[in-house]
Amino acid sequence: MKPILGIAVDVPLRRLFDYRAPAGVDPACLQPGVRLWVPFGRRRVTGVLVETRSTSDLPDAKLKAAIAVIDEAPVLDAQLLELLRWAADYYRHAPGEVIAAALPAPLRSGQSALETEERWTLSAAARTGELPPLSPRAHRLRELVAVLEAQDAADAGTLAATSPRWRDHVRELEQRGWVLRLREPAARPTPRTHAVGAGPDPTPEQHRAIEAIAAAAGRHASFLLHGVTGSGKTEVYLRAIAEVVARGQQALVLVPEISLTPQLVSRFAARFDAPLAVLHSSLSDQERLRAWRAARSGEAPVVIGTRSAIFAPLAIPGLIVVDEEHDPSYKQQEGFRYSARDLALARAQRLGVPVVLGSATPSLESLERVAQGKAVLLELPARTAGARPPTIHLIDLRKHGATQGIATPTVMAIQRHLGAGGQVLLYLNRRGYAPTLFCPACGWSAPCPRCDARLTVHQRERRLHCHHCGTDQPVPELCPQCFEPAKPVGQGTERIEETLAKLFPDVPLERIDRDAVRRKGALEAALERVTSGAVRLLVGTQMLTKGHHFPDVTLVVVLNADQGLFGTDFRASERLAQTIVQVAGRAGRAERPGEVLIQTEYPEHPLLTQLTTGGYDAFATAALAERKAARWPPYARIAVLRAEASRREVPLEFLDRARELAEALAGQDVEVLGPATAPMERRAGLYHAQLLLHAPSHSPLQRLLARWLPAVEELPEARKVRWSLDVD
Repeated sequence: MKPILGIAVDVPLRRLFDYRAPAGVDPACLQPGVRLWVPFGRRRVTGVLVETRSTSDLPDAKLKAAIAVIDEAPVLDAQLLELLRWAADYYRHAPGEVIAAALPAPLRSGQSALETEERWTLSAAARTGELPPLSPRAHRLRELVAVLEAQDAADAGTLAATSPRWRDHVRELEQRGWVLRLREPAARPTPRTHAVGAGPDPTPEQHRAIEAIAAAAGRHASFLLHGVTGSGKTEVYLRAIAEVVARGQQALVLVPEISLTPQLVSRFAARFDAPLAVLHSSLSDQERLRAWRAARSGEAPVVIGTRSAIFAPLAIPGLIVVDEEHDPSYKQQEGFRYSARDLALARAQRLGVPVVLGSATPSLESLERVAQGKAVLLELPARTAGARPPTIHLIDLRKHGATQGIATPTVMAIQRHLGAGGQVLLYLNRRGYAPTLFCPACGWSAPCPRCDARLTVHQRERRLHCHHCGTDQPVPELCPQCFEPAKPVGQGTERIEETLAKLFPDVPLERIDRDAVRRKGALEAALERVTSGAVRLLVGTQMLTKGHHFPDVTLVVVLNADQGLFGTDFRASERLAQTIVQVAGRAGRAERPGEVLIQTEYPEHPLLTQLTTGGYDAFATAALAERKAARWPPYARIAVLRAEASRREVPLEFLDRARELAEALAGQDVEVLGPATAPMERRAGLYHAQLLLHAPSHSPLQRLLARWLPAVEELPEARKVRWSLDVD
């Protein structure tokens, strides 16, 4: 009997779809991981074969046959396919969407997984003289035919030598039946050894870390590389990867943000005489496909990318590195809500290779893994080249006057550092000119019509933007309620830039945020101006906190440290501490001592005092003790069921029914909290609510989810809302 094919199709349904094998296909071609064309409703779509079975729950009369096999060999190897199946099960997401996330868009639409090249040849009729002869005046056509007569097939380069308009001439010959177009697999590059350039001599701490990672070659081991900013974590990565490349293997390097990719790629390109495969969302579909092919073939010994690169195929895996492992950018927030950091741990375990998580501010989850003996801690406690850590001071905004958000002691410190030849970085995680437009006469502030939020003033554009839903409207000249003048209140990076330009009119200034570097290449150009010394004052958002090397920055100012002190997210204090430490790490390198000023109205807050007196380690110790006492991750597991609808009561009704089901199935191990409205209830015109599941460990939570979600899907209320599950 022909096998039944369990095929993953890119649709939001949590199951595989059964098909009969295509007619006339050798069963040996039906390997898990190959793509097939399949009928789906009225469409023909691509699917990925996940498993073969002898029986199906569907009656034979309802089973459709797959149309054709696309690939000769699987596009997903067995280990990667198994990881994707595990991830779909763990995150309780549709397997078709999970597998689609691992493939570049052209492969999802059926394009060849192998790189091909076009070639042209004379048709059989042309070679045997069966076609009418070409006109003696058709010189270009006759030249092309002569070239093709001399060889079996010619590529684009050969034909281009005959005429700049060779494609037009070839097209005419094709229409006349003289020429046939062929698509053939491109020639694979000859394997070669890759030279590795010399780097700086490692410090004793770096040497110990490099030796520990090298000793784990050929087996799985998990390392947490905890190095203060400027301690040379990237040099440890480079040398560990050099060992991997020397063995003929590949390394996968994850970075949290696209903005870090060019800087890291340039450092790797300077060290390795080898092709690098780069994967991130700013690439075109064909660029992503080329990088995917280079990783899959083993042509690229180093694969560098953002979150989705965790799914890159690796021909000969040897090492996985996750840089800035604490960064929340590794968590996908829409659709398939996975953590690339956690999948890196799972993938390294399945591949039997070492994995290195690196950070100056490790996540509390990673520190707890070290405490449990699941990871080895490698520490780089000092900066390289004898650089001293920066001094940190709190500026009490209650005691000091401020000029548009910049306190008087801060202005004096900026003058002092500029006078000494240093650069100054000011950090504010709020883009735009001001967070609200306010009327002093009647108290009106410009609301977003679709969200429970105020519109942000963007002064240069004279527009009001909602940073949550994208609503955009002009700035009104007068308050729409009392017709008195309204004014921007509060500070964003655009306003800070304006203030600095007035305070320091002769000092070159650069603003780096998502608004200022929107165009392709703008970020790289701005960073180049900073590192070259052409810019002396730098203001920006979180884009500046992550891994950038600014050797001349001697003063860092955190303009508003209070934004994260009272957040609703239980991770808010951890995120704030990491951000402050990361941005503070931009200050002072080599022989230039650094200074950090933190402006706050709460200088006595325990988080700030811990950071200033004991550093990140003191904060992390206290935060872990708090989490343990409160039974929050990493000492518990949580999942959130979210729902949204156009009417306020609808998501709450759905979540009430889901809660009843959960409580009936949960027993004593899982606590069900809610439902409750989301912290921002109305967003983009929809009302949002959520239900929290809280368990002491992974197993009881996953057992409940396995039984609960199928029942939730069947609820009549489920068809009235858009809902999603977010595990961890």
